[in-house]
Amino acid sequence: MDATTKPLRIPPEMSIYAEEHDIYELVQSLVISLMVDKPEDPIHYLISLLKRGNFEVPKVMLLGPPFSGKTTIARKLCEHIKAIHITASNILKESTDLTKKAQEYTAKEQEIPVDIWIKLIQQRLLKIDCVRQGWVLEGIPQTHREAVSLQEAGVIPDHVVLLEAPDAVLIERSHGKRVDPITGDPDFFFYTCIDIYHVTFIWPEDNEVAHRLERQTSDSEEQGVTQLMKQHQEVTALRRTYQYCLKSIDADQPFVDVFDQVLTYVLSRHRSVAPHTPRVLLFGPPGSGKSLQAKLISQKYNTVNLCCSELLEAVCADATSMGELIKPYLESGQQVPDSMVLQILTDRLSKLDCTTRGWVLHGFPRDLEQAEKLQEANFIPSRVFFLEMTDDVVIERVSLTSVDPVTGDRYHSLYKPAPSPKVQGRLQFHPKDSEAQLLQRLKEYWANSSSLQAFYPEAVHISADQDPHTVFESLESRLVVPLPKSLPVKGENST
Repeated sequence: MDATTKPLRIPPEMSIYAEEHDIYELVQSLVISLMVDKPEDPIHYLISLLKRGNFEVPKVMLLGPPFSGKTTIARKLCEHIKAIHITASNILKESTDLTKKAQEYTAKEQEIPVDIWIKLIQQRLLKIDCVRQGWVLEGIPQTHREAVSLQEAGVIPDHVVLLEAPDAVLIERSHGKRVDPITGDPDFFFYTCIDIYHVTFIWPEDNEVAHRLERQTSDSEEQGVTQLMKQHQEVTALRRTYQYCLKSIDADQPFVDVFDQVLTYVLSRHRSVAPHTPRVLLFGPPGSGKSLQAKLISQKYNTVNLCCSELLEAVCADATSMGELIKPYLESGQQVPDSMVLQILTDRLSKLDCTTRGWVLHGFPRDLEQAEKLQEANFIPSRVFFLEMTDDVVIERVSLTSVDPVTGDRYHSLYKPAPSPKVQGRLQFHPKDSEAQLLQRLKEYWANSSSLQAFYPEAVHISADQDPHTVFESLESRLVVPLPKSLPVKGENST
């Protein structure tokens, strides 16, 4: 074969390193920043970006009509993800010439010109706290024009949350709203009060604060209704502008539920366009459907399907030196030594199809020691799944299953009985599927399950006691989307 036509062989260490350190995403982020800012000296600009570090900071826009709970959600979200809470009100408190110019418009109850407003937002987001910790823009942008102008200025969020609720609910909430006259900032032109409470949903624990709370004025309520109508006019265009990263969340439910949904979405990562080689481990008790799910993943994503027991049988059948070594163990039903299994497995995982297309492995590792040896050999999975099922369901599913030796079809006494007495008469049950054997295999599985789960803490647990295609959809949804970002450690990003 001509050297120029040989397939490229990528060592597994390269893709593992790239994925572990988000190299593809880093390069993509640098290129986007470069094209948006268009610096005169690109090299110096990129060097300064790399020195700044911390590219994966939150960039969130929290939108919604008045009284939808944006302020409360934004505060709590910033506490959790350690981001900077940005509102129209606190932007206007900055002491700059541009801010003073904007305040002249608000003093006259006039709208701030969009070009000035966008520059103010840019200035605030470029400050070191937002650069290092990320930001949550509450109620910004309010209009489609603002959204487009922000995009043109390079202010591009990773997540946009749109809180929604029926008008009747929002108006009812407005009647129960209370403001602290001492610490509050009732700037209803922008709807960003600092200390807002509600007679039903959020009441202060401090009695002194509770006694001094004041109801909104009727003018403020009227302004709120006006803003509500304005939001209706703009919301469709805002959805279209941020359709690539927007999630709508029903705000007409308990605060805890709303916040959990917001936090889960903000911590999620959008599907990456970076090249990705799936390396999947499937765990589960016997009968949980590992073989079927591996087959479905392999068929859809063109990955190599590796069942450890089938691989050992194939090596044995090849009559190689290794095949001769493991043959006595397989014929006697004994377990093949770990060292031999690992050698066979690593040889197979090192082949070109596995390194370029990825793999789905099941049947190994079975215990913590095997998992550690697999990792030491530098075969590190990108996704790990535990298919969960109770022992009772396993026994019912497996012990009542039989095979037609003529056609190879599988039948189940309850869910898929033989089509005729003739077929029923020739069905065979595998000895290892007897209830006694199953109980022993289950005992071995559960004895090692906890240590394996601890070894793979980011593993996803999926109930296997449901339709196989439903199980596959759950697997697939977590296979193609990057793992969620972890919360910052307390004190992190504080410098």
